[in-house]
Amino acid sequence: MAPGVVPLAPGLILLAARGMTLTRLNAIVGVSQANLSVLKDDRARAVRYSTIVAVCRALECEIGELLVLDPPSS
Repeated sequence: MAPGVVPLAPGLILLAARGMTLTRLNAIVGVSQANLSVLKDDRARAVRYSTIVAVCRALECEIGELLVLDPPSS
C-alpha cells in the first residue's frame, strides 16, 4: 500500500455502522474472511481494485470512504 494511505480501516467503521460482520461481508463479496482480516488489521501489502470495488458495493459507499490519506508526519 502506498505510504500515507490507510487501507480499508474507515470502511470497517462503515461495516460496523451498517451492522455487518466480516462473515457477512465475506459472503457478499467473495473475499475470504482471512483476507478481510488482513485488510482490517492493516497488514495487506496490496489490495486489488476489484476487491475495493466489491467492498464498496457491499457497504454502499464510495472508494474515498474506504481509502483515507494519512496526514504527513513532520
